[in-house]
Amino acid sequence: MADSLTKEQAIIISGYTGVACCLFSDLHKDVENRLGHPIFTHEFVVLEEKIKECYKEDFLKICYKGDNKKNDKKL
Repeated sequence: MADSLTKEQAIIISGYTGVACCLFSDLHKDVENRLGHPIFTHEFVVLEEKIKECYKEDFLKICYKGDNKKNDKKL
């Protein structure tokens, strides 16, 4: 089993996927920082696509890219 996610990774995954991998308060604070303004909790639904987009680049950076072994192709 791999090590646990870092707090930053958990926030990125939560922000991009909508699946809670961190404390909501940590995600909420980070979303506000990324969007550049305060948001109310109920606005997360309305801003879902905008939130996802602001995490996309970071999410793709942390995705597994393989280790170039022949065994990777079996996945």
